Amino acid sequence: MASLPASIRSRAVVVVTWLNLIAQIGIVGTGGLVRLTASGLGCPTWPKCTEDSLISTPEMGIHGLIEFGNRLLTFVVLAVCLAQLVVLWSLRRSRRIEWRLAVGLAVGIPVQAFIGGISVWTQLNPYVVGLHFVVSAIMVMLATLLLCRALTVEPLPRAGQVDVLSWAISGMTAVVLLVGVLTTGSGPHAGDADAPRNGLNSEHLQHFHAWPAYITTALVVLAVIVSSGGERRAWMLVAAGFGAQMGLGIWQSRTGLPIELVAIHVVMSMVVVALVTRAVYIRTMSGSIATATNSTVK
Repeated sequence: MASLPASIRSRAVVVVTWLNLIAQIGIVGTGGLVRLTASGLGCPTWPKCTEDSLISTPEMGIHGLIEFGNRLLTFVVLAVCLAQLVVLWSLRRSRRIEWRLAVGLAVGIPVQAFIGGISVWTQLNPYVVGLHFVVSAIMVMLATLLLCRALTVEPLPRAGQVDVLSWAISGMTAVVLLVGVLTTGSGPHAGDADAPRNGLNSEHLQHFHAWPAYITTALVVLAVIVSSGGERRAWMLVAAGFGAQMGLGIWQSRTGLPIELVAIHVVMSMVVVALVTRAVYIRTMSGSIATATNSTVK
């Protein structure tokens, strides 16, 4: 496969873009901590923490601190997104795709905050909380695409240039995540002792969550076999990510879902989203560059 073109980006763009991706994954980890420590209603109202206070009070204890701390981190992520817009400002016309991705990420922060508020208003309805997680996955995907763009100079490939194998892996990864959301919504870590559950059979869902993960891993192994060079290394990282996730899933299910393992599982799910996005991007770019090279030679 042809190698990806060299970067023309400044160091500031690359550093801020890396920080953006790290922040998008990190906020998912702290959100998971809120849920796993039963602090989801540590601040029982939104946008205020209580009816009379914008911040947590000593009477609210550790749960109030954890929930309010996670709310404050939203402003940290927003600051990173705004910094992203600043460093891309001079490129907003020449590199419109990157600019639109950065704007999308910045807009996504208040959207996510509002969804978080709805989850509080609905006493942590598992479907609203699940939507919160799904949007986070989309944000991580966008941040990964932006990072890929910060390291390359070729135009962003069109959807029609993505091959069947890449679509299959992407689609199955989405299925794994969605079934994982339903599984979590039926399990014990609701974010609060009185939070509702979705009423689905958790034991059955664990199997339904595992099966598409096995299928996706098999597809990723196929991608490793049929690729080479940097593309193969990218798919190998995806395979390692899925392998780690399956190991964590089996471990946590057999040990009563300890919060430490569940927390790692949650963060790793976002890492896998980033790795899959990157691998699909590299595969598509490699194919596009090879096609363009062959056309030039002819």
